[in-house]
Amino acid sequence: MKTIRYALQDGIATLTFDEPDSPVNTMCRQWQQDMTEAAAQVLKDKDAITGVVLASAKSTFFAGADLKALMRLTEADAPKAYAEVELLKKNFRTLETLGKPVVSCINGTALGGGWEVALVGHYRVALDNPKTQLGLPEVTLGLLPGASGVTKMVRHLGLMGAQPYLVEGKLFNPREALALGLVHELVSDPAQLREAALAYIATHPASHHPWDAKDYKIPGGTPANPKVAGMLTMAPAMLKKQTRGLYPAPEAIMACMAEGAMVDVDTALRIESRYLAKLMTGRNARAMVNTFFFNMNAIKGGQSRPAGVPRFKPTQVGLLGAGMMGAGIAYVQASKGMATVLKDVSSERAEAGKAYSIKVTQPRVDKGQLSPHDQKALLDRITTTDKATDLQGCDLVIEAVFESRELKAKVTQEAEPMLAPGGFFASNTSTLPIGGLAAASARPEKFIGIHFFSPVDKMKLVEIIRGPQTDDETVARAFDYVQALGKMPIVVNDSRGFYTSRTFGTFVMEGAAMLGEGIPAPVIENAGLQAGMPVGPLAVLDETALSLSVHVLDQTRADLPGYQATPGELLVERMVKELKRPGRTGGGGFYDYPAGQKKTLWPQLKVLFEKPAVAWNIDELKDRLLYRQAVETARCLHEGVLTTVHDGNIGAIFGIGFPAWTGGALQFVYGMGVDAFVARAAALAQRHGEGFTLSPGVVATLRQHQPTY
Repeated sequence: MKTIRYALQDGIATLTFDEPDSPVNTMCRQWQQDMTEAAAQVLKDKDAITGVVLASAKSTFFAGADLKALMRLTEADAPKAYAEVELLKKNFRTLETLGKPVVSCINGTALGGGWEVALVGHYRVALDNPKTQLGLPEVTLGLLPGASGVTKMVRHLGLMGAQPYLVEGKLFNPREALALGLVHELVSDPAQLREAALAYIATHPASHHPWDAKDYKIPGGTPANPKVAGMLTMAPAMLKKQTRGLYPAPEAIMACMAEGAMVDVDTALRIESRYLAKLMTGRNARAMVNTFFFNMNAIKGGQSRPAGVPRFKPTQVGLLGAGMMGAGIAYVQASKGMATVLKDVSSERAEAGKAYSIKVTQPRVDKGQLSPHDQKALLDRITTTDKATDLQGCDLVIEAVFESRELKAKVTQEAEPMLAPGGFFASNTSTLPIGGLAAASARPEKFIGIHFFSPVDKMKLVEIIRGPQTDDETVARAFDYVQALGKMPIVVNDSRGFYTSRTFGTFVMEGAAMLGEGIPAPVIENAGLQAGMPVGPLAVLDETALSLSVHVLDQTRADLPGYQATPGELLVERMVKELKRPGRTGGGGFYDYPAGQKKTLWPQLKVLFEKPAVAWNIDELKDRLLYRQAVETARCLHEGVLTTVHDGNIGAIFGIGFPAWTGGALQFVYGMGVDAFVARAAALAQRHGEGFTLSPGVVATLRQHQPTY
């Protein structure tokens, strides 16, 4: 055996998981083969064994499935996948039904398949570390816990009790596991894990799982219980409301839970295997695993960070502008321990920006989640001022003022001399090219874009924009700063609108164009929702302000003489300039916002734009909204605005709300195949314009960047 060390001494059979040349243990093919051999050896040595100990030689217990192997599966592999997971569970059951006590020594994190390995033990001892994560997050990757996780969690916690940990993928630490009865004992030192295991074995010569006893009953009852049945009847509808039918995993998990609860444990395990085999060989799981595991790890691992630059964490950061963005950035910085200087044109406006941190933290103080002392410490880290000289010594200054090139130039020249030696300057612009803004800087190589999303305290993504002259050190330092805030940085090259704003603009303007074609506004909004976008394109335009879109259009026309506005842009311009509907903050846009009531679409949209004779197809509308964004993302990749697929996918999902079920805008392409995507985009271009056109160069770039596993 190469991944498992087997030892039998003094009646104790120890299986130590130790995958070679890997920092963690995984359910790789070799481990699966070794597990078959280990189970056979335990069975052979049964008479000499008084107990079995499952342990890890790594700093964590077990990491879970081999996801690279999953990425190579297709629907035709489902029978093979089913057979493999059934063999694995047969090996688990061999240990569980041996009649001898089995103890899992959980020395660190055990997620997904790792937690399922831990659940093999009749008794589970864990190291008491609040940072240790336990649980079954498979649903977040489009999968279900199919190595007995669904079956066992339902039998431990009941159908309702297990639901958050299976359908939602909720994680827990060892102390929470102890309270749930999922861990039986905590120890403070790794050396005590084996001692606790031996003590249990010594006092429990025969052991089995609760569900292997004849008198076992599922906590809370089975679906035959009228109360449980009533809740289960409502659950699918509630789930469908959340997933919109776009995510097969939560629905499969819920079905697996209910069906498995009505039969014996071995039948339940087979049901679970069938559901898993179908999910793991489907397109949705591959898309979500690709992005939420591999792409996310590429971001966390710093693959887009220039190499060879020492790690950096600023001690003091200055912010110019205490409006919505500046105030949000100030709060996030202060919450991460960074000294912050918040400057605006007056002390009153700067203090109003600081007050946002009180607004965010006070509810947590009231609930006892944050102490008044810690709240005061956070607020004390924010210094407000109306004087540029108070920025003296900042390692980084970020301007978050209005989207005006002249204003941004003025505040840059005012604040840049205050930077500490080696410090750098950043703009939080969402659309203006960094190269143009850097013209106002005395050191354009130390000037960069750091684009936060609103609301800053909730949005995880930050887009770092490298200008034409920005050096590697500045990019690396910006990357480190964003990670120090606990956020996800993507790195893109300079362009009008960069990546996220440029691509987001295609979504909302395609929706506006549809309205201009005479398609009913409610249909457009529903198409966005049915495609999986968080909200419809017209609602998003209202929130971001139609007037801002018009301002960007005016700036584009000024910068690019002869620029031809798109049909969507022209409609938005008419809404603002002719119809005086600037968006939500201006009193109304595509929607009305009656005080204390739910927003409603502006009735005049029907009169002004709707054409009853216009035919529309909901699937075509959904495709238009998704393909338009994917085409623009492909263009960004071809033009070098995007340099990696992982930045494109993560940026699409966390920056512009591209549907997570697709795995991101580029995975949307790769998931269906480049040829199929190109063919569909060509059909859309023929009917709906050049926004869907893919040049031969763009198609070649897509093929060149196609990921392999």
